[in-house]
Amino acid sequence: MVYDLIIIGSGAAGLSAGIYAGRYKMKVMIISQEFGGESATGGTFYNYPGTGPIDGYELMKKMKEQAKDVGVEFFDGKVSEVKREGHCFAVVATPGSKPPVEYPARTIILANGAERRRLGLPNEKELGARGVHYCVTCDGPVYSGKTIAMIGGGDAAVKGVNLAAEFVKKIYLLVRGSEIKAEPINYEEMKKLGDKVEILLNTEVKELVGKDKLEKLILSTPYNGSNELIVDGAFVEIGALPNTALAKSLGVITDERGYIVVDNTMKTNVDGVFAAGDTVNFFGSFKQAITAAAMGSVAATSAYQDNKMHGALCEVHWVPSNK
Repeated sequence: MVYDLIIIGSGAAGLSAGIYAGRYKMKVMIISQEFGGESATGGTFYNYPGTGPIDGYELMKKMKEQAKDVGVEFFDGKVSEVKREGHCFAVVATPGSKPPVEYPARTIILANGAERRRLGLPNEKELGARGVHYCVTCDGPVYSGKTIAMIGGGDAAVKGVNLAAEFVKKIYLLVRGSEIKAEPINYEEMKKLGDKVEILLNTEVKELVGKDKLEKLILSTPYNGSNELIVDGAFVEIGALPNTALAKSLGVITDERGYIVVDNTMKTNVDGVFAAGDTVNFFGSFKQAITAAAMGSVAATSAYQDNKMHGALCEVHWVPSNK
């Protein structure tokens, strides 16, 4: 069996694409290793139209159920390779510790998002989940009544502060630049926290100190006469890097920042390959669940039109390896 469309990624872009493609009566599979993408760990969404305040994970669950209702299939696994021959594709995915399986498809949507940017410091990997974290929703409650640092000066960092404030005693917001760049409503919410949040501008983390767990940060600028800042935990919110390894393996063009280049139909330079969500830079630095969902719907529509035009040309060139 050949799928009309395989979507790689199950965040807002991938799920929206699945909903639209399913309603077009396409044979669709969504493959992902981590359900929900960034939206699932984004905390409470206050600005997603039609829902009112809703937890990001719950919103993604609703979208998944909606996709299932229109016949979309789901496969939990890591995509290791996408093979291409002419206008035909085969997606190789590994479900946990089981052998890889292979699914043929006529079109592909790359909606596998972006990966949280790291500080790139020695000891960062070793201290991961041992005081250094990248998801406040996931790990913030661990620091109930404790002191943390939030590293970053954008909207994600400010939203992280507002969320962490529900649990922690004290937050240091460490901003590399001279100003905070966040949505006004989120910034105003942070200001209401008063002395619970201390903002250190023009401050970078130069070193993470700790053996079995994070003990302190070494700062580029002294704070209270010392470059050492003792915290119980640190959360890194400094943006993300698009996941484009699969795209590049197919010959898809990326821009100078590494994002997939698409036209206004979400089509890449490779026939039959479309992209949506945080892996593209269509809306610049404005990356939201709603823009990802919009791109997913456009990508699915383009894939549907592509199937109508070229679908009959696709012959199955690979024998599935899931025997």
